[in-house]
Amino acid sequence: MLRFDETALKSLVADLDELRARLDARAPLVIAWEGQLRRDLEAAAVHASVSMEGVRVTVEEVRRILAGDRPQTVTTVDAALVEGYREAMTYVQGRSDDPVFEWSSELMKGIQHRVLAGRRGAGRYGEGRFVVDGTTGELKYTPPQEGVPELMKALCQHMNEWEAHPALKSAWVHVAFAAIHPFKDGNGRTARILASLAMYRGGFKRPESCSLEEWWGTHRATYYASFECLGREFDPGTDVTPFVRSHLEAQRSQVRALALREETNRFVWAALTRMCERSGISDRAAFALWDAYNGREITRPYYRSVTDIKESTATADLNTLRSAGLLGALGRTRGRRYVAGPMLFRRIADELAMPPGLAVDRSAIVHEVTDRLARSQTPLASTRSVLFPEPIASPSAVIEYGAAHTTTRTT
Repeated sequence: MLRFDETALKSLVADLDELRARLDARAPLVIAWEGQLRRDLEAAAVHASVSMEGVRVTVEEVRRILAGDRPQTVTTVDAALVEGYREAMTYVQGRSDDPVFEWSSELMKGIQHRVLAGRRGAGRYGEGRFVVDGTTGELKYTPPQEGVPELMKALCQHMNEWEAHPALKSAWVHVAFAAIHPFKDGNGRTARILASLAMYRGGFKRPESCSLEEWWGTHRATYYASFECLGREFDPGTDVTPFVRSHLEAQRSQVRALALREETNRFVWAALTRMCERSGISDRAAFALWDAYNGREITRPYYRSVTDIKESTATADLNTLRSAGLLGALGRTRGRRYVAGPMLFRRIADELAMPPGLAVDRSAIVHEVTDRLARSQTPLASTRSVLFPEPIASPSAVIEYGAAHTTTRTT
């Protein structure tokens, strides 16, 4: 079912293995920073995947929802879908190292049930399934209308018996599940989670390489074009090499982009923690400063969630940061939001020993850090040609790829 030319993809697979080895050789992350990094990547992945299916939320709103601080701008239905997607991601991560794991129809039904937050009909195969253009209403693809349980059983059997590179299995299960399109809703989100699960199962557990949601969310035209190899209707003999190639290329590009972004942001995180230390402020305040640096609004409930502190302590921290000019406040006491203060970027620049007198903002800081990384004689520099080839290595790429983290809500 759904063949592809594995020999034509050997160089891409080799690139992914080399990138994985070089990333694994990096120094371990500071625990607090690792937690923040994973929260950022999780919010970006959830936002990308649910927004591709019409859930109207921004990355900032997703971040707050996942922290238990739902903005009033988000409906309870949309918030439930955001939480459901995160629950599905958590579910597959927990199953990924199960010694008795098996690919099964029940596994996939369970994932889709979580993706749809248990809405009516979730977890059941649907009838009358079609893929239409969301803008024009044009029929784009007709999945199989009969024999879905048998096709799903065959898909699972193939995944259980197939000895192949995890990246190949990830791409194939993504396109095969999408081609069968077994459910009335949630097929795209479920397919993307299954792709991540295949990477987890193969030992690719770093967030840079196991989840492609954020990349696809910022490259939607490429993503949708990749499915054109399926034709207008389901055919089990279809050659899906174009999709598998696109999937592997996306993984390679995402690893390179996220690896550079992670290394750049690690410098900034270190500067923030030094700022806190010099100012006599608890280093937990770096979580609030990090969000402000990235153009996000911080609420007291959100800050409490990520730092696990009492309300009175959170209030004291935020007031201290405001008094120091590192944060500014918007709104009244109830529902107040905090943003970057007038001194934040200057203080970061000072910690990084950037030239005084220059106008500094996030872009200037990113340019400075990436330029230093390019000149560095650290082990990072020796791996730069593989991890960070142009154009991914440019500072603008870090800024552009991170732009989704400061998305403004539109109506």
